[in-house]
Amino acid sequence: MAEEKTIEAQAYLDQEQTAKHEAAAKNLRDQLMIRITRRLGCRISETLNLYVENIDFKRSLITIRHQKARVSISCPQCNTRLRKSDSFCPHCTAKVEAVIQKVISHPKMRTVPVDKDTLEMIRGYMKGVQLEVVEEKHKLFSLSRQHAWQIFVEAGIRAGLPKIYNPETEKYHNISPHKLRDAFAVHAMKLNPTMEGARLLQEQLGHKDIGTTMRYRKLALEEQQDWYDKLFEKEKPSGN
Repeated sequence: MAEEKTIEAQAYLDQEQTAKHEAAAKNLRDQLMIRITRRLGCRISETLNLYVENIDFKRSLITIRHQKARVSISCPQCNTRLRKSDSFCPHCTAKVEAVIQKVISHPKMRTVPVDKDTLEMIRGYMKGVQLEVVEEKHKLFSLSRQHAWQIFVEAGIRAGLPKIYNPETEKYHNISPHKLRDAFAVHAMKLNPTMEGARLLQEQLGHKDIGTTMRYRKLALEEQQDWYDKLFEKEKPSGN
């Protein structure tokens, strides 16, 4: 009988592993894209939407733009806004059989600190490429989301990094941009697990709700294991 192959996996990457992931990039562009994502905790859409004009080199700050989209539904009879659960329009009382859908975009901006090593890497990168100009601004990366995603996956494979295991779905995943964002958040929470630390992380990640940020505390299972072990320390037999 063939021996089953065990898949090496873990819940999140540590900082040493994200550094290896960055080092496995094929070129400076890819390395910088991974560096910004892992050191700022960006969403990949935010990394790809960075412009030179968003960077304050003197004060070591970067302004991140996040394009949040939501779908609004309304009554086709009177254009009153509806909830998903509405069977009848609350204004004209017409039965809701079809709705008008509109995608509403909400751009959000936040300014976060960036380390000087990353700024130097950005300067070096800018000297060797001709950046795409969009609406009179210079875009750092002219890549599709799909292409960028593939770069992250392939760098993870070259670096020999383990797959990431999701205990909720019981599935294994390759290294994706969001796994670096997760790694940043878990690292930050382990260094400062207080509410003040969570608030600072919330600002860095651009979370609207602090509850979303607090999810990253649950990933540090070592803390829960230590806490649990202490509950029954007095019950341990002497000599153990």
